Amino acid sequence: MFMEEFFGLSKESISLIKKLNTPKKVQDFLVNSIEINFEPQGDTCISPATVLKTKKAHCIEGALLATIILRYHGHEPLLLDLEANDPDYDHVVALFKKNGYWGAISKTNHAFLRYRDPIYKTIRELVLSYFNEYFLDTNGKKTLRKYSNPINLKRFDKHNWISSEEDVWLIPEYLTKVKHHKILTKKQALNLRKADPVELKAVQIEEYEELKK
Repeated sequence: MFMEEFFGLSKESISLIKKLNTPKKVQDFLVNSIEINFEPQGDTCISPATVLKTKKAHCIEGALLATIILRYHGHEPLLLDLEANDPDYDHVVALFKKNGYWGAISKTNHAFLRYRDPIYKTIRELVLSYFNEYFLDTNGKKTLRKYSNPINLKRFDKHNWISSEEDVWLIPEYLTKVKHHKILTKKQALNLRKADPVELKAVQIEEYEELKK
Protein backbone atom coordinates (compact mmCIF):
# COMPACT_ATOMS: atom_id res chain seq x y z
CA MET A 1 0.00 0.00 0.00
CA PHE A 2 1.40 3.39 -1.01
CA MET A 3 1.84 5.92 1.78
CA GLU A 4 -0.75 8.34 0.40
CA GLU A 5 -3.33 5.55 0.27
CA PHE A 6 -3.18 4.52 3.91
CA PHE A 7 -6.82 4.99 4.98
CA GLY A 8 -6.98 8.68 4.19
CA LEU A 9 -4.38 9.74 6.74
CA SER A 10 -2.34 12.84 5.98
CA LYS A 11 1.16 12.60 4.53
CA GLU A 12 2.51 14.08 7.78
CA SER A 13 0.78 11.38 9.83
CA ILE A 14 2.02 8.61 7.58
CA SER A 15 5.57 9.97 7.68
CA LEU A 16 5.41 9.80 11.49
CA ILE A 17 3.85 6.33 11.48
CA LYS A 18 6.59 5.07 9.19
CA LYS A 19 9.20 5.94 11.84
CA LEU A 20 7.34 4.11 14.62
CA ASN A 21 8.35 0.71 13.30
CA THR A 22 8.49 -1.31 16.54
CA PRO A 23 5.98 -1.80 19.36
CA LYS A 24 8.45 -0.21 21.78
CA LYS A 25 8.60 2.93 19.66
CA VAL A 26 4.81 3.03 19.48
CA GLN A 27 4.56 2.79 23.26
CA ASP A 28 7.18 5.49 23.76
CA PHE A 29 5.30 7.76 21.35
CA LEU A 30 2.02 7.27 23.23
CA VAL A 31 3.76 8.02 26.53
CA ASN A 32 5.97 10.94 25.51
CA SER A 33 4.13 12.66 22.68
CA ILE A 34 0.43 12.07 23.35
CA GLU A 35 -1.12 13.75 26.38
CA ILE A 36 -4.13 12.39 28.23
CA ASN A 37 -7.53 13.33 26.85
CA PHE A 38 -9.40 14.42 29.97
CA GLU A 39 -12.59 14.84 27.92
CA PRO A 40 -13.39 18.39 29.10
CA GLN A 41 -16.43 18.58 26.82
CA GLY A 42 -17.77 15.12 27.71
CA ASP A 43 -17.14 11.50 26.71
CA THR A 44 -15.25 10.92 23.48
CA CYS A 45 -13.91 8.11 21.33
CA ILE A 46 -11.93 9.98 18.71
CA SER A 47 -10.35 8.38 15.67
CA PRO A 48 -6.62 7.75 15.19
CA ALA A 49 -6.45 10.66 12.75
CA THR A 50 -7.91 13.00 15.37
CA VAL A 51 -5.51 11.71 18.03
CA LEU A 52 -2.58 12.53 15.74
CA LYS A 53 -4.05 15.97 15.11
CA THR A 54 -4.83 16.88 18.74
CA LYS A 55 -1.97 14.92 20.36
CA LYS A 56 -4.38 13.75 23.06
CA ALA A 57 -5.94 10.36 23.86
CA HIS A 58 -7.37 8.27 26.66
CA CYS A 59 -6.98 4.50 26.85
CA ILE A 60 -9.11 3.23 23.97
CA GLU A 61 -8.19 6.18 21.76
CA GLY A 62 -4.51 5.46 22.32
CA ALA A 63 -5.07 1.76 21.69
CA LEU A 64 -6.87 2.49 18.41
CA LEU A 65 -3.96 4.61 17.23
CA ALA A 66 -1.48 1.92 18.26
CA THR A 67 -3.31 -0.71 16.18
CA ILE A 68 -3.08 1.46 13.08
CA ILE A 69 0.63 2.10 13.52
CA LEU A 70 1.23 -1.61 14.08
CA ARG A 71 -0.94 -2.41 11.05
CA TYR A 72 1.15 -0.16 8.83
CA HIS A 73 4.16 -2.26 9.80
CA GLY A 74 2.52 -5.61 9.08
CA HIS A 75 0.74 -6.54 12.32
CA GLU A 76 -2.93 -7.37 12.63
CA PRO A 77 -4.90 -4.49 14.24
CA LEU A 78 -5.98 -6.19 17.48
CA LEU A 79 -7.69 -4.81 20.56
CA LEU A 80 -8.14 -6.48 23.94
CA ASP A 81 -10.85 -5.36 26.36
CA LEU A 82 -10.25 -5.76 30.10
CA GLU A 83 -13.50 -5.67 32.05
CA ALA A 84 -13.66 -4.49 35.66
CA ASN A 85 -16.27 -4.49 38.38
CA ASP A 86 -18.21 -1.29 39.03
CA PRO A 87 -17.35 1.39 39.98
CA ASP A 88 -13.99 0.82 38.29
CA TYR A 89 -13.45 1.36 34.57
CA ASP A 90 -12.63 -1.08 31.80
CA HIS A 91 -9.27 -0.76 30.07
CA VAL A 92 -8.39 -1.39 26.44
CA VAL A 93 -4.97 -2.26 25.04
CA ALA A 94 -3.52 -2.94 21.59
CA LEU A 95 -2.12 -6.43 21.12
CA PHE A 96 0.86 -7.57 19.10
CA LYS A 97 2.81 -10.76 18.63
CA LYS A 98 6.56 -11.22 18.32
CA ASN A 99 8.23 -14.58 17.83
CA GLY A 100 4.97 -16.29 18.80
CA TYR A 101 4.52 -14.41 22.09
CA TRP A 102 1.93 -11.79 23.00
CA GLY A 103 2.64 -8.24 24.13
CA ALA A 104 0.47 -5.16 24.66
CA ILE A 105 0.60 -1.40 24.12
CA SER A 106 -1.33 0.71 26.61
CA LYS A 107 -2.22 4.38 27.11
CA THR A 108 -2.83 5.33 30.75
CA ASN A 109 -2.12 8.32 32.94
CA HIS A 110 -1.01 6.18 35.88
CA ALA A 111 2.08 4.14 36.68
CA PHE A 112 0.19 0.85 36.34
CA LEU A 113 -1.61 -0.99 33.50
CA ARG A 114 1.06 -0.08 30.97
CA TYR A 115 3.13 -1.78 28.25
CA ARG A 116 3.66 -5.53 28.29
CA ASP A 117 6.73 -7.02 26.67
CA PRO A 118 6.03 -9.88 24.23
CA ILE A 119 6.76 -12.74 26.63
CA TYR A 120 3.27 -14.21 27.15
CA LYS A 121 2.29 -17.50 25.55
CA THR A 122 -1.46 -16.92 25.80
CA ILE A 123 -3.88 -14.01 26.04
CA ARG A 124 -4.98 -15.19 29.47
CA GLU A 125 -1.39 -15.17 30.66
CA LEU A 126 -0.99 -11.60 29.45
CA VAL A 127 -4.27 -10.55 31.07
CA LEU A 128 -3.24 -12.01 34.43
CA SER A 129 -0.13 -9.84 34.38
CA TYR A 130 -2.49 -6.89 34.87
CA PHE A 131 -4.54 -8.44 37.68
CA ASN A 132 -2.67 -7.24 40.76
CA GLU A 133 -2.23 -3.75 39.32
CA TYR A 134 -5.95 -3.37 38.65
CA PHE A 135 -7.44 -1.92 41.84
CA LEU A 136 -9.51 1.02 43.05
CA ASP A 137 -7.43 3.95 44.20
CA THR A 138 -9.94 4.62 47.01
CA ASN A 139 -9.80 1.33 48.88
CA GLY A 140 -7.37 -1.04 47.13
CA LYS A 141 -10.01 -3.56 46.04
CA LYS A 142 -8.89 -5.55 42.99
CA THR A 143 -11.50 -5.26 40.27
CA LEU A 144 -10.36 -6.99 37.06
CA ARG A 145 -12.82 -9.78 36.30
CA LYS A 146 -13.07 -10.56 32.57
CA TYR A 147 -11.33 -10.17 29.23
CA SER A 148 -12.33 -10.44 25.60
CA ASN A 149 -10.79 -12.42 22.80
CA PRO A 150 -8.57 -10.32 20.50
CA ILE A 151 -10.78 -8.08 18.35
CA ASN A 152 -9.54 -7.55 14.80
CA LEU A 153 -10.45 -3.99 13.82
CA LYS A 154 -10.46 -4.80 10.11
CA ARG A 155 -14.12 -5.61 10.65
CA PHE A 156 -14.78 -1.86 11.01
CA ASP A 157 -12.83 -0.66 7.97
CA LYS A 158 -15.99 0.02 5.96
CA HIS A 159 -17.01 2.55 8.61
CA ASN A 160 -13.99 4.81 8.04
CA TRP A 161 -13.03 4.64 11.72
CA ILE A 162 -9.36 5.42 11.09
CA SER A 163 -9.65 8.89 9.58
CA SER A 164 -13.16 9.82 10.70
CA GLU A 165 -13.74 13.35 11.98
CA GLU A 166 -16.58 12.01 14.13
CA ASP A 167 -16.31 9.91 17.27
CA VAL A 168 -16.09 6.19 16.52
CA TRP A 169 -18.47 4.89 19.19
CA LEU A 170 -19.24 1.74 17.20
CA ILE A 171 -15.98 0.19 18.44
CA PRO A 172 -16.46 0.57 22.23
CA GLU A 173 -20.12 -0.36 21.77
CA TYR A 174 -19.02 -3.55 20.05
CA LEU A 175 -16.61 -4.33 22.89
CA THR A 176 -19.47 -4.27 25.39
CA LYS A 177 -21.32 -6.93 23.40
CA VAL A 178 -18.62 -9.51 22.63
CA LYS A 179 -18.04 -12.54 24.81
CA HIS A 180 -15.72 -12.03 27.77
CA HIS A 181 -13.95 -14.76 29.72
CA LYS A 182 -14.03 -14.89 33.50
CA ILE A 183 -10.69 -14.61 35.26
CA LEU A 184 -11.54 -16.04 38.66
CA THR A 185 -14.26 -17.84 40.58
CA LYS A 186 -16.57 -16.28 43.16
CA LYS A 187 -14.70 -18.11 45.90
CA GLN A 188 -11.39 -16.74 44.67
CA ALA A 189 -12.85 -13.24 44.53
CA LEU A 190 -13.81 -13.44 48.20
CA ASN A 191 -10.22 -14.12 49.22
CA LEU A 192 -8.42 -11.36 47.35
CA ARG A 193 -5.95 -9.21 49.24
CA LYS A 194 -6.38 -5.47 48.84
CA ALA A 195 -3.58 -3.28 47.56
CA ASP A 196 -1.49 -1.99 50.45
CA PRO A 197 -0.84 1.67 51.39
CA VAL A 198 2.36 1.89 49.33
CA GLU A 199 0.54 0.69 46.22
CA LEU A 200 -2.31 3.12 46.89
CA LYS A 201 0.22 5.92 47.14
CA ALA A 202 1.93 4.86 43.92
CA VAL A 203 -1.33 4.82 41.95
CA GLN A 204 -1.82 8.51 42.76
CA ILE A 205 1.14 9.38 40.53
CA GLU A 206 -0.08 10.78 37.23
CA GLU A 207 1.93 11.51 34.13
CA TYR A 208 -0.24 14.40 32.97
CA GLU A 209 -2.05 16.78 35.31
CA GLU A 210 -5.56 17.90 34.50
CA LEU A 211 -5.84 21.66 34.37
CA LYS A 212 -8.57 22.84 36.71
CA LYS A 213 -10.77 25.74 35.65
